[in-house]
Amino acid sequence: MGASLSNLTTEGTSSSNGDSSSSSSSSGGRIGLGDIPESCVACVFMYLTPPEICNLARLNRAFRGAASSDSVWESKLPSNYQNLLHLLPLSNTTTSSSLSKKDIFALLSRPLPFDDQGNKDIWLDRVTGGVCMSISAKAMAITGIEDRRYWNWISTDESRFHVIAYLQQIWWFEVDGAVKFPFPAGVYTLSFRLHLGRFSRRLGRRVCSFEHTHGWEIKPVRFELSTSDGQQASCEVCLDEPDCDDTCSNHKRGCWIDYKVGEFVVKESEPMTEVRFSMKQIDCTHSKGGLCVDAVFIIPSGLKGRRRRDIMK
Repeated sequence: MGASLSNLTTEGTSSSNGDSSSSSSSSGGRIGLGDIPESCVACVFMYLTPPEICNLARLNRAFRGAASSDSVWESKLPSNYQNLLHLLPLSNTTTSSSLSKKDIFALLSRPLPFDDQGNKDIWLDRVTGGVCMSISAKAMAITGIEDRRYWNWISTDESRFHVIAYLQQIWWFEVDGAVKFPFPAGVYTLSFRLHLGRFSRRLGRRVCSFEHTHGWEIKPVRFELSTSDGQQASCEVCLDEPDCDDTCSNHKRGCWIDYKVGEFVVKESEPMTEVRFSMKQIDCTHSKGGLCVDAVFIIPSGLKGRRRRDIMK
């Protein structure tokens, strides 16, 4: 079976340099990949991922034709992709109706802002076609954010929004946010992306300072989410490890960590879903500080570990 597949691939590849319809005669009557009808190739592509389709498109003309088929790429788009077309960065002379489904998928797989300030992005995962979302700290309500004694905005290339909120010290810690969006049907995970310690670049190296980092090991932070149809989820997590300073092997300091709040389900019949989220530690018996807040991510729960980590950067 392996030899047969190898022969087909070799013949199909060689036929891509000429007319694919002549592959049978040029190989002495033997059938190659170039002899497979384009419609059959398109049917197979329905079961492959977009990267796999793009790789196979290089084999021959039939595969290239099938890889541009609207029916193939429409199956990779979300069921409600029509609701996302107004986000596409089109010129004055181009309309979404003039684009192929492949072009629409390519445009939607890039981060697209869907608010006026550019603090909320959506994009399609290039492997699964699932809708992913990120919400900057700039789009959240943060207690004390206007007072520079407590919070500062720091520019950085470690955030997809190029800016993060840095907490120096505060007693009442509370961050709230909300988003309303036509999510396709599915199960989604919401997470906060946080970092203990202030990082910077020195002589080309990344260094972290934990001068202000304190108080997170005393009481847990409470994370919550709720949706417009009554779903709720919450959890409590200590952001720092007790009895462990920056000289110890503290795995919670000096790196970005995605704290999962919970999951919510979107049904096919829901045109818009509103999601509210928060994190708070409002025990005023002690102060806390030295925390970077980057963004909230909402991604399909089915994404695997490595793919999930690649997206949430």
